[in-house]
Amino acid sequence: MYNIALHIKSRDWLYILIIGVFFGMFLSSLGYILLEKPWLDGAFFGVLLGFSITLFSLVFISYMNKNILPKLAEVYWLPLSILFSFLSGFLGTLVGTFLAKLLSLELIPAFEEQIVVISLSIGVLTYIVGALLYRFVKMRNQKDAIDHEYVQSRLRSLETQLNPHFLFNALNSIAELIHHDKDKAEMAVLKVSAFLRNSMNEKALLCLEDEIRNVKDYVELENIRFSGKIKLHIQGKPKNWSIPKFSIQLLVENAIKHGYNPAKEQLNIWLSFDDAKKIIILKNDGNAMKSQKFGVGLSNLNQRVELLCHGKIEIRDTLEPTFYIYVGDCNENINC
Repeated sequence: MYNIALHIKSRDWLYILIIGVFFGMFLSSLGYILLEKPWLDGAFFGVLLGFSITLFSLVFISYMNKNILPKLAEVYWLPLSILFSFLSGFLGTLVGTFLAKLLSLELIPAFEEQIVVISLSIGVLTYIVGALLYRFVKMRNQKDAIDHEYVQSRLRSLETQLNPHFLFNALNSIAELIHHDKDKAEMAVLKVSAFLRNSMNEKALLCLEDEIRNVKDYVELENIRFSGKIKLHIQGKPKNWSIPKFSIQLLVENAIKHGYNPAKEQLNIWLSFDDAKKIIILKNDGNAMKSQKFGVGLSNLNQRVELLCHGKIEIRDTLEPTFYIYVGDCNENINC
């Protein structure tokens, strides 16, 4: 397992480069002004130093973290980190000074006369700054890891609350059928088995096409109990999206549970998509909603949509119950 303490992101290096160049330019310009030297030469020299030291740090430390430290016991990490951080500052200063001379920049006398001593001093300072950055990166990575585990734990908890919700209704349907039609009961058991086989995977997200396939299986299962009175109408071709598992299925289940009216000939459920705004629209012509407050199932689904996609679920109409799923940008890699 790759140690989180060794993981420095590309964005971190970009920030380090910007900070190094800025402070090198600022401090060098200030030093040149105090010594009554051309401040512009000082600014260019500071940029060269900051860039050179950061470049050496990136190469040395990245190589060390990727190829050396993972193969060694942690007892050797500190001395090697000190060595490579020091070399980054020492060599970066020498190269930066060399480049300044090539560009004919006016140098402070100390850089002409005592370049080795100055390079050694900057090497020590580079190690001190590197040690502070290491602490920051390690703490940030640990926080990211803890946040990731927390989110995964919440998702697992929400999904375990969702699956029994479906199974409870399905088993109730089968229990009723056993006393009236054994053949339909057997068909219902097979449908439940097929549905679970299609849906039992460890991915928190599914391709929209797969989710719709699960919804069709679910409606077929429910139609065994409701004698084919549930009509699912899919308007438009499914888009190449990834969505939270069971998201549409739960809304369809909710529509059947609260919208079905035995006095009506059938319950129509329409499923459509807004590709431009990345919205899934689901409505039915069943009973009007009595409240806009989410129950346990819808609250869990809304949390999963927020966690996985930074999206939300919204009730747009209560008389003709209409739900919008704002899919957003889902954060799990799925090959649709």
